[in-house]
Amino acid sequence: MTVQQLKDHLSLTALTLPDGEREIRGVYVGDLLSWVMGRARADDVWLTIMSNLNIVAVATLADVSCIILCEGMTLEESVRSIAEAKGVNILTTEAPAYETAKRLSEFGL
Repeated sequence: MTVQQLKDHLSLTALTLPDGEREIRGVYVGDLLSWVMGRARADDVWLTIMSNLNIVAVATLADVSCIILCEGMTLEESVRSIAEAKGVNILTTEAPAYETAKRLSEFGL
């Protein structure tokens, strides 16, 4: 499944989508950035409520397919611009991380 397909299937809102054709292979849920950096795998979807600039750095280091900001979190314009420039896909949903993870598991992730 690609990030674009995931966005469409779950009716997510794209905040940045520079690489919608990026493949997704798994899911990681976490808000402690150092923990995510050491445990998220390449091509994971990362579910979080964190929305500061550091998520872009962690997403790049961990090489995740995309970040899904849960519970209606959004980005400041400066963070959005940097994420776009770095090629980091960021989506948002009103649903909590648990509900989003359940829906992702329905797609075999």
